[in-house]
Amino acid sequence: MNLAGLSLRDLEYLVALADERHFGRAAERCHVSQPALSSQIRKLEELLAVILFERTSRRVLATTAGESIVCQARRVLSEAHKLMALAREGQGATMTGRLALAAIQTLGPYLFPLILRALRDAYPDLALNLSEGRTAEIVEGLRDGRLDAALLSSPIEETGLTIAPLFVEPFWLACPPDHPFATITTLRAADLAGPGLLLLDEGHCLRDQALAVCEASPGAGRHATSLETLRSMVAAGAGYTLLPRLAVRPGETGDTARGDGLVVVRPFSGPAPGRVVALAWRATDPRAASFAELAGFLQARMPDGTVEVGDRVR
Repeated sequence: MNLAGLSLRDLEYLVALADERHFGRAAERCHVSQPALSSQIRKLEELLAVILFERTSRRVLATTAGESIVCQARRVLSEAHKLMALAREGQGATMTGRLALAAIQTLGPYLFPLILRALRDAYPDLALNLSEGRTAEIVEGLRDGRLDAALLSSPIEETGLTIAPLFVEPFWLACPPDHPFATITTLRAADLAGPGLLLLDEGHCLRDQALAVCEASPGAGRHATSLETLRSMVAAGAGYTLLPRLAVRPGETGDTARGDGLVVVRPFSGPAPGRVVALAWRATDPRAASFAELAGFLQARMPDGTVEVGDRVR
C-alpha cells in the first residue's frame, strides 16, 4: 500500500460521512459536491482494499472494519490539527484558525448569542465551528479530537482534560403565576421535591443537578427533552421547574409574568443553588495558552445581572 495516495482531505471526507451517515450532508459539511465526496470515498476503499461503509437507499453505516479505520482517522486528523497549532504558537499567533467549540444544550442557546459579537470582534481570524450536545457526547468529542474546547457544567469526571471554571450560574424557579410558589415569601430549593417538579430527560447534567439541589427522587415529576419544552410545560400548567439564570427571559422575573401571562420566574431565598460553568479542553493540546486566554475572555464578558461578581470563579 502506497501512502502517497492517501491525503488528510480523504480522512476528513471519511470522518464526515461516518458522522453524518448521509452523503449529501457530509458533502455539505466538507464544502464539496456529493459526487466528488462519493468518488473519493470509493477511491479510499480501493486504496485500503476494504469496504468502509454499508450503503442503502436510506442510510450509510460504517462497517466493522470501517469503524476501526474511522477511529484511527480521527486520531490522525487530531494530530494534524496539533501540528498546525504548534506552528501558530511558534509564530506567536493566538486564537486563530479553526476552533470547534461545543456547549451543553442547556447553555449553548443562551450563552452563544451573548458572546459571539465580542468574540468575533476580538479574534477576527478565528473560524468558529459551534455545536451543542449532552455532556457525555461532548466529552467523547473532546477525547477523539472532533472538538477542540467545550463549555460544560462541572464537576466533570474525565481524565485528560483541563477544566477552567468561569462562573457560577444560579438556578431560578419557573412556575405558573397562580401556583403557590409564585408568591411564597421564602422560597427554598428543598421545597420543590414534589410531584410537580419537571425535569429534563436522563443524560442532561442539569437533571442531576436539579435532583440534587431539590433533594428529589429520580422518578419525580414529568420529563422533557429541552429547557424550552420544560418552559412550555410550565406555561401549560403541568408543574414547575428550575431554569439556569441565562435561560430566563426578560419579563419573566419578579412578580410579573411574561407577555402571555403563563410563566413567572423567581430567585431563591438566601444562597441560591446553581451550577459551575467551565471551559474544558484536552490537557495535551498545545493551544493551552490560547484556551486559557479564551476562558478569561468569556469570564470577563458575562452580562450584568447574570452572575454576581462574587459568584465568578477566580
